Order: sequence, then C-alpha cells, then structure tokens
Amino acid sequence: MRTKKPRPVTTNKAVKGLRIDEEPDATPSPRRGIQSVNIGFRVLAALAAEPEPATLGVVAKRSGLSASQAHRYLASLIASGMAHQDAASGRYDLGPQAIQIGLAALARTDVFADADPAIAAFTRETGRTTLVAARGPLGPTIVRWHAGRPPVTTSLTVGSVLPLLGSATGHVFLSFMDDEEAANAIEDDKPADNRAIDVNAIRSKVRGAMSASVDEMLIPGLRATAVPILDIQARAALVVTVIATSAFDRRHDQAVVERLMQVCRTLTEKIGGRWTMGQNAPGSAASR
Repeated sequence: MRTKKPRPVTTNKAVKGLRIDEEPDATPSPRRGIQSVNIGFRVLAALAAEPEPATLGVVAKRSGLSASQAHRYLASLIASGMAHQDAASGRYDLGPQAIQIGLAALARTDVFADADPAIAAFTRETGRTTLVAARGPLGPTIVRWHAGRPPVTTSLTVGSVLPLLGSATGHVFLSFMDDEEAANAIEDDKPADNRAIDVNAIRSKVRGAMSASVDEMLIPGLRATAVPILDIQARAALVVTVIATSAFDRRHDQAVVERLMQVCRTLTEKIGGRWTMGQNAPGSAASR
C-alpha cells in the first residue's frame, strides 16, 4: 500500500493576507500587551506629576507621546475611572479609581520602616552622624540615632526634644506647618531672652532650599543641616538631620547635604509626597 508523502510547509506562505509566522492583530503578543500597559502608566504618571489638571499637550509632552496617542490612552483611562476630564476646561486629572489605588498604597506604607534603612545606608556612605526626628507632643523628638565615623559625642540622644526655633530640625518642622499651626507651636518655644525672631523669613528660606542649616546654635561646636521627608499633605512626616563637629572637613559639607537631599526626596516620593523645592507650603500666607 502506497502512502502519500507529507507536503512541506513553508513559513513564507500567505494565508488570507498573513504570513504563517505572523500573529493576527486580534491576538497581540504578550510583549505588545505589556508595552501598552507601560505606556498607560506613563500617561498616569504624567497626570500625577502635575500640580493641577493638565492640558492634552502637557500630558503628551511629559509622557513622550504625540497628542493623538495621548488622547487615545486618556480615553481608555477615563473609561476605566483612572483619569478624568473636566467638561468645562477640557483638562485632564487623575480619576477616582486612581485615587483609590493611591490611598490603598499609602495605607500600606510605613514611612519610618522605609526611612530607617535608607538613612543608615546614608550614614555608612558618608561617615556623618545622622538623627531622625518625628513631631511628638512636646516638639520635635529624636527617634533614631545613626553614629558616624568618628561618632559625635553630644548630650543629645534618642528621646531628646529639640526646640522649634533653636535647631535646624525644629526650623524644618516649623516650615512645613500651615500658618495657624506654626503660630500656635511657637507660643511655647519663644527664646528666654525675648529676642525678636523673623519666623516668616525662616519658613520662607527653608521651603525654598528644602533644608535648614545652623552652626553652633543649639550646642557649641556642633553644626547641623536638616532635610524633610514630606507626606502627601506636604507636611514633614520625619526630619533627617546630619550633624558634624570640627573633626569633619567643612569642604565636604555641601556634597553630604546634596546626597541627603537625594535620599529624602526619594523617600518623600515613595510615601506619596511631592518634593516642593522653591515652593510655598500649603496653607501658608505666601501660597494663597
């Protein structure tokens, strides 16, 4: 009995307009699907990066898309509740579903758990002693102390309460309160000699530089620079302060502070905050 030999199959044979080694458009490859999701998140990230509802052109530019591409992605995001378009202005913003996801992520975030290992790594990298402070019922309170090389010997320790007006750490906490809260906070923190202090000037300077520096203000021979970690309301969730004595070369201070600001900015963005360098804090007179 004779058997028929199987006919060879070539990969370049066309079938209804498709090559055999091609996939129909109706069933995109996983790579195409993932790429589309990535682009969609780029558009969402562009909306999140804007301080207010954005035009189509701004969203397209920030996400690296053409206006027509951005429009198509925005239409899909609006349909899913991830984006919203204002009917009057035509501008785009995050939608209710995106906000719910963001809030759920924030609820799972422990700022101290994220900050502590990052600041410990900063101390190992720079050799500078670093303290982390939170705002307690009595004022800014040291909650963690990372000793540098060589360690700084001082009367300060974990649990010490720092003055709002007499320390770099206090200046930063004070600068990211609203006006009413700041006024109430300094009532019990006025200097004993009743000297005049321009609190508004301090707050404006700190918000502009995103840091506060003092030299021998609190303790003789000790200089310090404090940097905030901001929460979603642009308040200082924690303040990280790097301290040094004459044993440390001042010529290295700027590089150390710049590195600390990078670390604190990363932590701020990780917990949903926005780095507001050069801007006024919400609720301050200058922001209205």
